[in-house]
Amino acid sequence: MPVVADGLPETADPAPPPGLVVVGRFDQAAGYSVNRPEGADSWLFTWTTGGHGRLRQGAAEARASPGDLVVLAPGVRHRYGVEPGALHWQFWWAHCQARPMWQAWLRPYDAGDGLYVVSPTPHALHDRVGAAFRRMLADARWTGTGAPPETGAEADRVAVAHGSAARELALCALEEAVLLTAATARTPSPPPGVDARVRRAESLIAADPGAAHTVRSLAGHVALSPSRFAHLFTRQLGVPPMRALREARLRHAARLLEGTDLSVERIAAASGFASPFHFNRVFRERYGTPPGAYRVNGPMVAGVDQGPGGP
Repeated sequence: MPVVADGLPETADPAPPPGLVVVGRFDQAAGYSVNRPEGADSWLFTWTTGGHGRLRQGAAEARASPGDLVVLAPGVRHRYGVEPGALHWQFWWAHCQARPMWQAWLRPYDAGDGLYVVSPTPHALHDRVGAAFRRMLADARWTGTGAPPETGAEADRVAVAHGSAARELALCALEEAVLLTAATARTPSPPPGVDARVRRAESLIAADPGAAHTVRSLAGHVALSPSRFAHLFTRQLGVPPMRALREARLRHAARLLEGTDLSVERIAAASGFASPFHFNRVFRERYGTPPGAYRVNGPMVAGVDQGPGGP
């Protein structure tokens, strides 16, 4: 048991039992803090809407500002509260078990020790993410009869989802928030000096790698001849267009293997490969293992009122 300097056991704030879906919104003043030396048995998702928070998980820590989704995985010592020097911290929070695909979405934002910092989310999406959390709070209160409650005043309210339907509806709302933030938080900057037409072709490939792209079709989209496009693309990015397309398709397939239960045959088709046999061959060449083994062995790609304490 962790101890403090005077030898007495360190005080731990309670956490919801595993298996529950609990959601709430707090606006806490300076001095608010939650400490769990053993961590929690569930995942904690926080979405900051005002002020600033500070979250520590193991040896990792993060500052939470408006528009930041900060996530704490279970089983690791954590402490969080109002950022020192800040007047308050206004935030949504949810305790639950994460769906398997969420971990793949969050992986690029791993700050160590199970702390995920999804930031910055484009300002244009803040209202949409906030609406997803408000819907999660309303859906968690659904009794299973009649229509789910309307969203409304949510300040300092907490809800526990009772019943499988309410839990699944609430998780669907949280899934929207996780997907919106994880998909948009870090838009990679293009390499300096890259021609805008090459960047446009890259964007077309990234947006839909499974489409029937060819050198000719990509060149047509950027108003270049096929030969000029292929030369420019290769010179500026260091790889020919079709090789870049194959890499994008393989990354797309790897993400589908990580985050879905689709069959290998369906993933091959959805990723633009002509046949499962061809897909298996090139996937093994690229990742050193066939798709099925990759899925098994793990990825290589990238309401009730709450008493004293905290979420």
